[in-house]
Amino acid sequence: MAQSNYLFTSESVSEGHPDKVSDRISDSILDLYLAADPNARVAAETLVTTNRIILAGEVRGPSSIGPKDLERVARDAVRQIGYEQDGFHWEKAKLECLIHEQSTDIAMGVDANEAASKEEGAGDQGIMFGYACRETDA
Repeated sequence: MAQSNYLFTSESVSEGHPDKVSDRISDSILDLYLAADPNARVAAETLVTTNRIILAGEVRGPSSIGPKDLERVARDAVRQIGYEQDGFHWEKAKLECLIHEQSTDIAMGVDANEAASKEEGAGDQGIMFGYACRETDA
C-alpha cells in the first residue's frame, strides 16, 4: 500500500557536538590534500567518541601525506575547537587512522566519466542539505 503522507525530519547540531567535531576533522583532512594537490580526491569519514578519534575513508592524492600528517591535522582541529578535558582531550585521545588509497575500481569509474563527458565524476553518493560558504571560520 502506497503511503501518501510521511514525516521528514532533520537534525541540527551546534558547535562542540561530536558530529560537528567530526566534520571539522574531515574538512581539515580535505584541506591538507587540496593544498598539496588541487585535483586530489578525498572521502574522509571521522568518528569521535569519549577519548577516541577514528579516521576512515579513501584518498587519491600525494603519497607524501601519511598517517602521521593525518593524525597531526586531526589533533590540531580538536585543539582549535578547545577540547582539553578528561573525557576528550586533543593530545590524549586515542587515534586510529584507517584512511587508504582510493580503490582502482572507483578511480577508473570517475576517470572514465570525466573523460567521456568533461563533467566531474563521483565516487560516492549522498543527499546534502545546506551549502558551503566563506562567511564562517570553520
